[in-house]
Amino acid sequence: MHIMEGFLPPFWAALWFALALPVIAYGVVRIRRLVGEDRELLPLLAVSGAFIFVLSSLKLPSVTGSSSHPTGTGAGAVLFGPAVTSVLATIVLVYQALFLAHGGFTTLGANVFSMGIAGPAAGYAIYRICMRARVGCCTAVFATAAVADIATYLTTSTQLALAFPATTGGVTASFLTFAGIFALTQVPLAIVEGLVIALVFRYMIAIRGDVLERLHVLRREVPAP
Repeated sequence: MHIMEGFLPPFWAALWFALALPVIAYGVVRIRRLVGEDRELLPLLAVSGAFIFVLSSLKLPSVTGSSSHPTGTGAGAVLFGPAVTSVLATIVLVYQALFLAHGGFTTLGANVFSMGIAGPAAGYAIYRICMRARVGCCTAVFATAAVADIATYLTTSTQLALAFPATTGGVTASFLTFAGIFALTQVPLAIVEGLVIALVFRYMIAIRGDVLERLHVLRREVPAP
């Protein structure tokens, strides 16, 4: 989600920066370690970042008067984990704020936390559960992408509710209002995003399954489809 420039009160803007920075720092360490161990992962990192940029730039008008968009972070979460995905999402959000007026710099911490940390973390947790349950890889990827998308918007709804509690009902009422605005278009959008990313992974399995095995994404004992 992209909360616009200057929308959050200073306290909340600073808080989300403080929560996001340690995760981003750890993600940078993880990237250096991954690339140091296997230079062939660099193109895949770049493609994952580009995937996030393209999908999250597709701003679609919502029937509720707001707008919705895919996040694309589910793919990065599966391939590299949530910490690395937070770095990719940060780079994407900086470029979008700078060149597309999509989001902002004062709200960058909040946007990174929702789209780059909370969403990928929730999706990755679902992916690990699916793998332990020996669910097929593409089915697990679908669930990961869909959950990452929905979790991002639930987190954004929470951020907005905390910053702007309702006069009647407080944070809870405000959260239900914001979440309700997004839900009508975001839930079907999350399903579509899950299907698209699952198809991308099916193609990746067919052409470079060895890379996915090195990343421990694909295991021979788990069926790919």
